[in-house]
Amino acid sequence: MEWTKGSIDGVIIKKLTKHVDKRGFLTETFRIDELPESLKPVMSYVSYTEPGVSRGPHEHKYQTDIFSFIGPGNFLIKLWDNRKDSKTYGNYMQFYAGQDNPVTVVIPPGVVHGYKNISKLERGMVINYPDKLYMGWGKKEPVDEIRHEDTPDSPFKMED
Repeated sequence: MEWTKGSIDGVIIKKLTKHVDKRGFLTETFRIDELPESLKPVMSYVSYTEPGVSRGPHEHKYQTDIFSFIGPGNFLIKLWDNRKDSKTYGNYMQFYAGQDNPVTVVIPPGVVHGYKNISKLERGMVINYPDKLYMGWGKKEPVDEIRHEDTPDSPFKMED
């Protein structure tokens, strides 16, 4: 499939403000009153990614991810609209986020996503506030994840 560069319906990219003083910084990563009413985060996790390493691309059938990239580290983020019923099906987005461009990104189900730490020496931190529990209540359900990075002929590539 040929991907077209353009916006993706349902993807929200919110610029974050870092309030910096001599103690460090404070950043609001999300506010429930700034998310769509139907979107309710149910858990949170933090991941660190080594320099030059990618996570994804993968997608979820049901889960919406709410990623915050605030630093340390900077990332290349890639998104592909893989939802056949979407008006932006076939669109592709790429942008940079992290320490130099702090943002929160809402990624709906069916949007393939991946990110790569492009920092030279620094581990990159990402916070996620998904709207579904990983493996469901009590971790008793199948994982809602299609891992395109495990498919050699996948059309979704983190490397150009």
